[in-house]
Amino acid sequence: MLRITIAQLNFTVGDIEGNVDRMVAAARQAAAEQSDIVVFSELSLCGYYPGDMLDEPEFIQRVEAGIAALQAASTETPYLHWVVGTPTRASGPGKRLHNSLVVVQNGAVRLQYAKQLLPTYNIFDERRHFEPGPDVAKVLRVGSFQVGLLVCEDGWNDHGGDYVVNPFERMRDASPDLVISINASPSHVGKREQRHAMFGGSSKRHGLPILYVNQIGGHDQLVYDGGSFAAEPDSGVVFEAPRFVEDVRTLLFDSGRFFTGGPGQADSTAPAAAKGPDQRDAAKPGSALAAQLKRPDPVPVQGIPTPDFYRQQIVLGLRDYARRCGFKQVVVGSSGGIDSALTLALAAEALGPENVVGITMPSRYSSSGSVDDSVALCRNLGIKLHTHPIADLVAGYARQYEESFGQPLAGLPLENLQARIRGTVLMEYSNAFGHLLLTTGNKSEISVGYCTLYGDTNGGLGLLGDLYKTEVFALSRHVNEHAGRELIPQAIIDKEPSAELAPGQRDVDSLPPYPVLDEVLKLLIEGDRLSTAELTAAQAFVSNLQQDEAGRALVQRVRRMVARNEYKRRQAPPILRVRPRAFGSGRQMPIAARYA
Repeated sequence: MLRITIAQLNFTVGDIEGNVDRMVAAARQAAAEQSDIVVFSELSLCGYYPGDMLDEPEFIQRVEAGIAALQAASTETPYLHWVVGTPTRASGPGKRLHNSLVVVQNGAVRLQYAKQLLPTYNIFDERRHFEPGPDVAKVLRVGSFQVGLLVCEDGWNDHGGDYVVNPFERMRDASPDLVISINASPSHVGKREQRHAMFGGSSKRHGLPILYVNQIGGHDQLVYDGGSFAAEPDSGVVFEAPRFVEDVRTLLFDSGRFFTGGPGQADSTAPAAAKGPDQRDAAKPGSALAAQLKRPDPVPVQGIPTPDFYRQQIVLGLRDYARRCGFKQVVVGSSGGIDSALTLALAAEALGPENVVGITMPSRYSSSGSVDDSVALCRNLGIKLHTHPIADLVAGYARQYEESFGQPLAGLPLENLQARIRGTVLMEYSNAFGHLLLTTGNKSEISVGYCTLYGDTNGGLGLLGDLYKTEVFALSRHVNEHAGRELIPQAIIDKEPSAELAPGQRDVDSLPPYPVLDEVLKLLIEGDRLSTAELTAAQAFVSNLQQDEAGRALVQRVRRMVARNEYKRRQAPPILRVRPRAFGSGRQMPIAARYA
């Protein structure tokens, strides 16, 4: 019987000492449960992903000091094997580092394995810093068990379509009893099901039980959801850890199957170091141990419903971003519209309403309803709302403009001026009171440039920048359902979208209706990265749209708007990623280019 503790933890990039402390605490818990192995996630020692911090000489020195600290701590748990992700030095030509897995036990490094497949697609750029490891399988003997070890991407090429090398083939040839894969797999809608299909399929194809261990937490624009799981060849995924929370728990493994329960768990009174793995009782038929074992609860095929997934992902992403950047409070411009309302609601959930401030900034074009809606929203959420009118500021700018340039300020320059004054007010507040400014733009508007540089694009983080406008409405309704009461006033949800920068202005005057625009954008921006259902729906919608000349012209217009507004997106704040292809590192397009 093999006892394996999954340590699904929230590591901080660059916090070597803090990450060591977290691993030591988890290892002590594993030892108390008489585990043979404790498994941490990919690059757990330094956090995933450290980027060009890896190029700093003192960084790798700190990493090596961290490994030494883990080795010293492991002497407290002499029978426990610590599976740790860390950078290690490479020898020979090429990059100077490997993305490695090391196994530490009783003060020594027993095994080291360098990741072979280094992703350079979407948000990944590991080949920038790491050299691929050799095409070999690494197997660790623990008691009577042979445990194969992989690092993340090494398990994602079992179909053989992305790389020449398939580490799973080497692993199959090594004939381990079990494969453990350590991962730092960022989350987006549909990713859980993709992982289960990929590794569940590999488990069945090669006849190998697989334990997949992931991290959680927000790191800049990426969020990791955990959801560590175990798969068996005949049964598929049989166990799944919770998502979006830390989780340290012990599974039992024997005869190709995973179990929960039995002695050696948290309630055991046996001393952790009293016996080694070869001295443990076997789970023989009819034995007391076998009687206490049970199979994990069934794992649902479908995970968290999409709106709730978006809510949990964004809440965790903001909470960790603010904490890691040293912010305790945030400020949001409250326009009375759906985007700022949803941003305020999510911020209040993530940080507590006492740490969220709204500012309403009415102009001569703001409706009284918008101001009233902001008041009602902030009252429902329990957050403080300040009022800072901008009509006099706009008038002063317009007056000076005409005096300086000999013509009145009107049209688009006047509209953008209002947005920029509001952005300036919000940044003044941020500077004066130390709040993180959250920008409120959604993916539909950011895609086509329906936003003002140095105005509503000001801020340190965008919560909705990877949600299309139709998804913003759906998530707003879900927020109310989840709360069991009306947090976002129905008047805001029902209101026709408007920037309110000109008399009678409506978004539909400048853009196609959002249900139309969003389907076109999904196909143009995400394409085959969409789920099968979303891709099929978008393709059918756009194909039908292009049946006439007006529809074809609309698609081309949207394509041009996306292309010519790359310069705005390049200057925008980071946005929390929730979909397969987000703006930022996930979609790298040139600014000065000719698009068809």
